[in-house]
Amino acid sequence: MKVEARLFDVTTAFFFLAAIVYGFWAKEPVGLVALILTGGLSLIVGSYFHFVARRVERRPEDNPDAEISDGAGEVGFFSAGSYWPVGIAAAGGIAAIALAFWQIWLLVIGLVLVLVAVGGLVFEYHTRPNVTD
Repeated sequence: MKVEARLFDVTTAFFFLAAIVYGFWAKEPVGLVALILTGGLSLIVGSYFHFVARRVERRPEDNPDAEISDGAGEVGFFSAGSYWPVGIAAAGGIAAIALAFWQIWLLVIGLVLVLVAVGGLVFEYHTRPNVTD
């Protein structure tokens, strides 16, 4: 995770440096604000990676002398496929159209559909705990 954190440190420095140069050269406030916010977002991600890097054990890909076999084993669970992202996109589209045409009733329906679809995605593989008496 330290490599990823360093990558975001470099991009953060680049965006803030670009914002300084852009601010003096272009004198246009919208681009300056966009570069500052982009640097801030990059700083947030880089800070998170620094935070996580201190708490996880060293991964095989962090070792430059690692062999392919060092990374063997179970990586994790990955869903084969899900239709919930399509539902989230459709519900988000409904909410966006409602917002564009300022139809509050449709916006409420769209936001409820977004919440239902996000809940479906989050709890797609959730099973009830085993209750034993």
